[in-house]
Amino acid sequence: MVNNGISGKNELGIRRRRRNKCGKQDESVSQGKTTKEQKNPQLYEVSAVVVDLGSHTCKAGYAGEDAPKAVFPSVVGSIDQMEVDDPDITDKNSGSAPDTKSKGKRKFYVGSQDLGFRRDHMEVLSPIKDGIVIDWDMVESIWDHALRKCLLIDPKEHPMLLAEPCSNTQQQREKAAEIMFEKYQVPALFLAKNAVLTSFASGRATSLIVDSGGGSTTVAAVHDGYVLQKAVATSPIGGELLTDCLLKSLEHKGISIKPRYAFRRKEIRPGEFQTVDLDFPNTTESYKLYSQVAD
Repeated sequence: MVNNGISGKNELGIRRRRRNKCGKQDESVSQGKTTKEQKNPQLYEVSAVVVDLGSHTCKAGYAGEDAPKAVFPSVVGSIDQMEVDDPDITDKNSGSAPDTKSKGKRKFYVGSQDLGFRRDHMEVLSPIKDGIVIDWDMVESIWDHALRKCLLIDPKEHPMLLAEPCSNTQQQREKAAEIMFEKYQVPALFLAKNAVLTSFASGRATSLIVDSGGGSTTVAAVHDGYVLQKAVATSPIGGELLTDCLLKSLEHKGISIKPRYAFRRKEIRPGEFQTVDLDFPNTTESYKLYSQVAD
């Protein structure tokens, strides 16, 4: 009886030790997995980021969502630092993301808020012409604004999907991939045609896509997820041309559209206001045109 009691206690103690040992092993494995996830977040599932840079607006968001997180104009306000007379202002402005690759140092302003504030000698330029990127430094500033200021993400932790026009060239694709991998160090990159993304968004792999954008209108045939390049038709008529025609029609009728910075209201009597025009001689023509359309 005594031996049986001792053996029973010994077996109970062995079982307890085994349970404690197993519990420690499970805990250590879970701790190791958590540490691994913290060190290498790229190895686990994360949301892919979609960036669609068009001729009129730039849209950025996460894959699988119904709408983009950020939508802002794809034009950039540029000020040549050589035009600034005060050297102290030049030093301060050149310290915040100047364009060091160009001949003269430039400071870029991206987004509706930055462009909404009038600045002397600021030109409003578009990095895209006829669907082709002509200034990659401006494109980088737009991508920086979309990823770091709008989405507030680190590009190193998210796969990237870039939307491109059907007429995009091989050199443009290589340059976009070079910037994404070397500057932003994205873990994965995929470039997709706008027509294919539109077709998949409507739940079809084969369709005829009519894309009327700001700079042009494109008609493309998509078959099984691939664009038939020989069936792509492009027209230079887009939203910007229609806007220009509308502005000219209003001016012909004697109706002038004034931007917000060009006037202010002055109260003559209680409840009665008068509009006073303001003159800013250093305002560029490109910013005047942008302000008329944006406001």
